[in-house]
Amino acid sequence: MFSSVNRAVATIFGAVYVLVGLLGFAVTGGVGFIATEGGLLLGVFAVNPLHNIAHLLIGGALLIAGIVSLRAAKTVNVVVGAAYLLLGIVGFFLVGTGANILALNTADHFLHLASALVLLGVGLGAERATTHASNRTATA
Repeated sequence: MFSSVNRAVATIFGAVYVLVGLLGFAVTGGVGFIATEGGLLLGVFAVNPLHNIAHLLIGGALLIAGIVSLRAAKTVNVVVGAAYLLLGIVGFFLVGTGANILALNTADHFLHLASALVLLGVGLGAERATTHASNRTATA
């Protein structure tokens, strides 16, 4: 079904993040747009409306990239993976402060770090051997 690991991961992660963004609105009724404490999605992950919109935008970018091409999927996997790595680390320092405009909690940080590892690992590592082999064939 998928022509590459990058496209599969981008498409699957994209669909999941879009779904999470939509489901988040079910638990954020009455929560301020940039409230520092939000509703709990799945009883664990804190979200507010801004966090939901971020999930929708990131999910949409991943989903579209996965559908469009291998190059787009690799690029978006790496960019989103790097952003999640940064957010996963910095997020630990935001909890309990007014700067926590995404209503992040500890569970969010670990999920963001896990997403970062998968997206960066796939974006930087998958299809690498295929690309190198096709480059050697083209130059031979």
